Amino acid sequence: MDEIDRKIINELQGGFPVCESPFAEVAERLNMEEEDLLSRIKNMLDDGMLSRFGPMYHAERLGGGLSLVAMKIPETDFDKVAEQVNAFPQVAHNYQRDHELNMWFVLATEKASEVDDTLEAIEDRTGYKVYNMPKLHEFYVGLRFDA
Repeated sequence: MDEIDRKIINELQGGFPVCESPFAEVAERLNMEEEDLLSRIKNMLDDGMLSRFGPMYHAERLGGGLSLVAMKIPETDFDKVAEQVNAFPQVAHNYQRDHELNMWFVLATEKASEVDDTLEAIEDRTGYKVYNMPKLHEFYVGLRFDA
Protein backbone atom coordinates (compact mmCIF):
# COMPACT_ATOMS: atom_id res chain seq x y z
CA MET A 1 0.00 0.00 0.00
CA ASP A 2 1.48 3.32 -0.99
CA GLU A 3 0.69 6.85 0.17
CA ILE A 4 -1.94 7.38 -2.54
CA ASP A 5 -3.79 4.17 -1.57
CA ARG A 6 -3.79 5.28 2.08
CA LYS A 7 -5.21 8.68 1.06
CA ILE A 8 -7.94 6.97 -0.98
CA ILE A 9 -8.94 4.75 1.93
CA ASN A 10 -8.94 7.69 4.34
CA GLU A 11 -11.07 9.78 1.97
CA LEU A 12 -13.62 7.04 1.38
CA GLN A 13 -14.00 6.28 5.11
CA GLY A 14 -15.62 9.65 5.70
CA GLY A 15 -18.50 9.22 3.31
CA PHE A 16 -19.15 8.80 -0.37
CA PRO A 17 -20.70 11.61 -2.40
CA VAL A 18 -24.24 11.12 -3.67
CA CYS A 19 -24.14 12.83 -7.03
CA GLU A 20 -24.09 12.10 -10.75
CA SER A 21 -20.33 11.38 -10.84
CA PRO A 22 -19.21 10.40 -7.33
CA PHE A 23 -15.87 8.88 -8.35
CA ALA A 24 -14.99 12.02 -10.31
CA GLU A 25 -15.76 14.12 -7.24
CA VAL A 26 -13.60 11.94 -4.98
CA ALA A 27 -10.79 11.94 -7.55
CA GLU A 28 -10.92 15.72 -7.71
CA ARG A 29 -10.67 15.97 -3.91
CA LEU A 30 -7.61 13.72 -4.10
CA ASN A 31 -6.04 15.64 -7.01
CA MET A 32 -6.04 12.61 -9.28
CA GLU A 33 -7.79 11.32 -12.38
CA GLU A 34 -11.04 9.38 -12.00
CA GLU A 35 -9.64 6.46 -14.03
CA ASP A 36 -6.64 6.21 -11.70
CA LEU A 37 -8.92 6.22 -8.64
CA LEU A 38 -11.10 3.45 -10.08
CA SER A 39 -8.04 1.43 -11.08
CA ARG A 40 -6.51 1.72 -7.61
CA ILE A 41 -9.75 0.68 -5.88
CA LYS A 42 -10.02 -2.32 -8.22
CA ASN A 43 -6.38 -3.27 -7.56
CA MET A 44 -6.84 -3.04 -3.78
CA LEU A 45 -9.89 -5.33 -4.06
CA ASP A 46 -8.12 -7.76 -6.40
CA ASP A 47 -5.03 -7.88 -4.15
CA GLY A 48 -7.17 -8.51 -1.05
CA MET A 49 -6.05 -5.25 0.57
CA LEU A 50 -9.75 -4.33 0.69
CA SER A 51 -12.28 -7.07 1.36
CA ARG A 52 -15.15 -5.06 -0.07
CA PHE A 53 -16.10 -1.63 -1.33
CA GLY A 54 -19.63 -0.49 -0.74
CA PRO A 55 -22.05 1.05 1.70
CA MET A 56 -22.64 -0.21 5.20
CA TYR A 57 -26.29 -0.25 6.11
CA HIS A 58 -27.81 -0.17 9.56
CA ALA A 59 -30.22 -3.06 9.06
CA GLU A 60 -32.05 -2.34 12.31
CA ARG A 61 -32.72 1.27 11.34
CA LEU A 62 -34.26 -0.01 8.10
CA GLY A 63 -36.54 -2.40 10.01
CA GLY A 64 -34.29 -5.41 9.50
CA GLY A 65 -32.42 -7.77 11.76
CA LEU A 66 -28.70 -8.12 12.30
CA SER A 67 -26.68 -10.60 14.31
CA LEU A 68 -23.26 -12.13 14.70
CA VAL A 69 -23.40 -15.91 14.42
CA ALA A 70 -20.89 -18.63 15.23
CA MET A 71 -20.76 -22.34 14.49
CA LYS A 72 -18.55 -25.25 15.54
CA ILE A 73 -17.67 -27.13 12.35
CA PRO A 74 -15.29 -30.10 12.05
CA GLU A 75 -12.38 -29.31 9.72
CA THR A 76 -13.44 -32.12 7.38
CA ASP A 77 -16.82 -30.44 6.81
CA PHE A 78 -15.75 -26.81 6.96
CA ASP A 79 -15.63 -26.03 3.22
CA LYS A 80 -18.94 -27.82 2.55
CA VAL A 81 -20.69 -26.02 5.41
CA ALA A 82 -19.18 -22.66 4.44
CA GLU A 83 -20.62 -23.12 0.95
CA GLN A 84 -24.03 -24.03 2.40
CA VAL A 85 -24.02 -21.05 4.78
CA ASN A 86 -22.77 -18.62 2.14
CA ALA A 87 -25.60 -19.67 -0.18
CA PHE A 88 -28.00 -17.76 2.09
CA PRO A 89 -28.32 -14.19 0.76
CA GLN A 90 -28.65 -12.94 4.34
CA VAL A 91 -25.09 -14.05 5.18
CA ALA A 92 -22.09 -11.75 4.91
CA HIS A 93 -18.54 -11.64 6.21
CA ASN A 94 -18.09 -15.35 6.82
CA TYR A 95 -14.73 -16.07 8.47
CA GLN A 96 -12.85 -19.11 9.70
CA ARG A 97 -11.36 -18.66 13.16
CA ASP A 98 -8.82 -20.61 15.18
CA HIS A 99 -11.24 -21.38 18.01
CA GLU A 100 -13.69 -24.07 19.07
CA LEU A 101 -16.36 -21.91 17.42
CA ASN A 102 -14.47 -21.75 14.15
CA MET A 103 -17.02 -20.26 11.72
CA TRP A 104 -18.26 -16.71 12.30
CA PHE A 105 -20.55 -14.70 10.05
CA VAL A 106 -22.89 -11.74 10.05
CA LEU A 107 -26.56 -12.33 9.37
CA ALA A 108 -28.64 -9.42 8.05
CA THR A 109 -32.34 -9.92 7.32
CA GLU A 110 -34.93 -7.69 5.69
CA LYS A 111 -37.20 -7.94 8.76
CA ALA A 112 -36.11 -8.39 12.37
CA SER A 113 -38.55 -11.28 12.69
CA GLU A 114 -36.65 -13.26 10.02
CA VAL A 115 -33.43 -13.74 12.03
CA ASP A 116 -34.59 -16.80 13.98
CA ASP A 117 -36.20 -18.41 10.92
CA THR A 118 -33.01 -17.93 8.88
CA LEU A 119 -30.82 -19.37 11.63
CA GLU A 120 -33.15 -22.37 11.89
CA ALA A 121 -32.91 -22.86 8.12
CA ILE A 122 -29.10 -22.74 8.34
CA GLU A 123 -29.16 -25.38 11.07
CA ASP A 124 -31.51 -27.53 9.00
CA ARG A 125 -29.38 -27.24 5.85
CA THR A 126 -26.01 -27.81 7.53
CA GLY A 127 -26.94 -30.15 10.36
CA TYR A 128 -24.90 -28.02 12.79
CA LYS A 129 -26.01 -25.79 15.67
CA VAL A 130 -25.76 -22.03 15.27
CA TYR A 131 -24.91 -19.70 18.13
CA ASN A 132 -26.76 -16.42 17.74
CA MET A 133 -25.03 -13.44 19.33
CA PRO A 134 -27.16 -10.38 18.68
CA LYS A 135 -25.64 -6.96 19.09
CA LEU A 136 -26.26 -5.31 22.44
CA HIS A 137 -24.42 -2.06 21.68
CA GLU A 138 -22.66 -0.80 18.57
CA PHE A 139 -19.21 0.76 18.64
CA TYR A 140 -17.80 2.49 15.58
CA VAL A 141 -14.10 2.02 14.99
CA GLY A 142 -12.73 4.19 12.21
CA LEU A 143 -9.75 3.13 10.11
CA ARG A 144 -7.26 5.86 9.27
CA PHE A 145 -3.78 5.64 7.83
CA ASP A 146 -0.94 8.13 8.06
CA ALA A 147 -0.60 9.35 4.48
